[in-house]
Amino acid sequence: MNEKYNEYALLFKALSDPNRLLIIDYLLGSERCACVILEKLQITQSTLSYHMKILCESSIVNVRKDGKWMHYSINKSKFEDLKEILDKFSNSDSDGTLSCFCK
Repeated sequence: MNEKYNEYALLFKALSDPNRLLIIDYLLGSERCACVILEKLQITQSTLSYHMKILCESSIVNVRKDGKWMHYSINKSKFEDLKEILDKFSNSDSDGTLSCFCK
């Protein structure tokens, strides 16, 4: 059970940074080469590598190597998983109160 929540945490970590959200938004159109992302976002190569590592570890982004360049694309099935996770949490039967059975 904890493994499932570890996966959720990786997803939410990947979405918790404005630069990573910008990268995701840019990738929604199509696969992009790292050189194009660098140019578009005006960030350093090391900064891009850091963010892409987190996005790829969460499986939100797919990576493909072509020569010396990496090409990134959105993992659409992982976005479907993310929607299901959010639906699960937002459609909870709980009224927000905690039950106490210690009486």
